[in-house]
Amino acid sequence: VQLQASGGGLVQPGGSLRLSCAALGSIFTIGAMGWYRQAPGKQRELVARMISSGMPNYADSVKGRFTISRDNAKNTVYLQMNSLKPEDTAVYYCNLYTRGTDHWGQGSQVTVSS
Repeated sequence: VQLQASGGGLVQPGGSLRLSCAALGSIFTIGAMGWYRQAPGKQRELVARMISSGMPNYADSVKGRFTISRDNAKNTVYLQMNSLKPEDTAVYYCNLYTRGTDHWGQGSQVTVSS
């Protein structure tokens, strides 16, 4: 299984970015797929994920600003990030949980700064 992530970059406070992550390879079932982030000096934390039923989970800090969606046919999830704040600055990692194993993407830098 490989995770191919894209998106990220530099944006001003209040701006928007969109991340995408495609799962490639032989994937029979997806337990959950989504995004985590890690800021300098901090632990990796959940941002948003979508479990197999389609129910989304969000960190409290991003509720109302971020939206996760998925395209089942493409095994791809998207994270639309609006109203970005400087505290959203971090490396964002795509995660796929399948058959008892976590898979991670390479990480995408998101920097929110004026």
